[in-house]
Parts: sequence; structure tokens; C-alpha cells
Amino acid sequence: MPSVQPVEYAVAVERYLAAAELGAASRRIYRIALDTWAWALADRPAPGGPDRRRARPPVLPLALLDHPDAAARLRAAAAHRATTTDPRTFNRELSTLRAALTWWRAQGWLRTDPAADLRPQPLSDAAGTGPLDPDQLRALFALRAPLREQTLWHLLHESGAPVETALALDVDDLDLLHRRSHLSAAAVHWRAGTARLLPLLVAGRTRGPLFLTDRRAPAATPAADRCPHTGHARLSYRRAAELFTALTRPLAAPAAPWTLRRLRSGHPRRTPVAPGTKPGATGHTDES
Repeated sequence: MPSVQPVEYAVAVERYLAAAELGAASRRIYRIALDTWAWALADRPAPGGPDRRRARPPVLPLALLDHPDAAARLRAAAAHRATTTDPRTFNRELSTLRAALTWWRAQGWLRTDPAADLRPQPLSDAAGTGPLDPDQLRALFALRAPLREQTLWHLLHESGAPVETALALDVDDLDLLHRRSHLSAAAVHWRAGTARLLPLLVAGRTRGPLFLTDRRAPAATPAADRCPHTGHARLSYRRAAELFTALTRPLAAPAAPWTLRRLRSGHPRRTPVAPGTKPGATGHTDES
């Protein structure tokens, strides 16, 4: 029996995320993707950079997705988004939207699927999209980059963990002796490079996020994302990606900037699905 339809799009997003079996880090990534589509439906450009995470999306009625022009709005938004982001990010955001739409329709909240005509972007096998080769990795790890960045890069390369999983780690999750996290499910394992850097990164800290921002956290930051020792916030996926691309620019071809995913290429990816759907049912890739 259909449940009571929420009036606002944002409320529907929160109900979908609450029903989905997602970790806290994944939930943040999915919320950002769904908020991006809210800006599109309002015919307003989504904020970029760090402002994207902090900006409050426009208030929209969920029924707007059933409006006759919703599909056209989404097509225009998708065309614009495809020119401002890489294909894997676009496909992840589109897959997240489709999973949410599927669930909302299953609740009886929507009659139509305004994203039915949207298609994923093709993934090129050209140079610049595959894993970094040994020479590139040597050049990367020889960069005079901050300790935080070098530790994250080594961890991603050695563990194959999704970026969101690595950034969700807390200091007390670490088993430094055995080079792994304490998490019983989806434990993260690392090798000598990471093992050498981690003790330096966590020196003096026993709790709180492993990877921290350079500045103190805003007052509204949840306690779980704030370091009790420094007051700094958990480093975000977007900021980590921006720093990687900026710091590796001297090593990359101008037309093919390096992205964090190239540190873990070839490892399994997760697929966002509607709650109650078996993983793999959608066929859309969630690149982290």
C-alpha cells in the first residue's frame, strides 16, 4: 500500500537515504548527487567547489518530478553536467538519481520516470583514464605533497578501498600493528608505504576523523566529523579530489588531468540501488 507522499523533494531524499543500506560516507555522497539534481530542476546552477557541500538546495515540491516538463529539465541539466564533470562522476550521479526515482515510484509517490531518456556517458579507454603505471606512481609519490595527501594516496593505492571508505575512517579504527582497520565488514588493509606514514599522520590523536581539513570545523559540523583534539573537520571527497588533481597537474597531460580513481583502478566498484533491490540489479556503476 503506498505510503503518504512527502510534499518536498528534500524530505523524499532523506526518506530514501534512511531506507537505503548505506554507510555515513556513502549517504553524504548520495545526498550531494541528489541535491545537484534539485538545483537542475529549479533551473539554477549548482554551487561548485567546497560551496557545493555547504549550500542548501532549493525547496521544491516532489510533484515537480511528475510535471510534463520535468524530463526536458533533466535532459538540459544532464547535458550541462556532462560538460562540467568527468563521465564516471556523471554516471554515478545519474545512477543515484535513478535509484531514488525507482524507490519513490515504488512508494507510489511518483507516476512517471523523468529520467527514463537519460543515458550514461561512455567511458573511454584512452590514455588518462586507466590506472597509473609504475613510472607515474613513482613520480606521484616523489611529489613534495603534504603528509595528509601522501598518506591518503598511499592508502588508496595499497588498499583498493573506495575514496569514501578511506575518508570515513577514524583514528581509533586503525590497527597499526596488523596494517588494517578494526572494522569487521569491509576491513581496509594496507602495505608498507601507508604503514610508514600513518603513525606520523595520527601522532597525538587517539580519536576522531583520520583525514582532517586544514581549518577548524564550522559550528554545525556533526561531532562524528570533528576532531576532538584539533577541532578540524573530516576531509571531504570533493576537496580530496580537487587537491589530488591540482597537485598532480605538473605530472599529467593538460587534456587528461589525473583523478583519485586512477589510484584504485581495477578494483570492484559498488552500484547504488533502491532499498530492497539486490546489488547489481540496476547495471549503473557507482565510481568512488
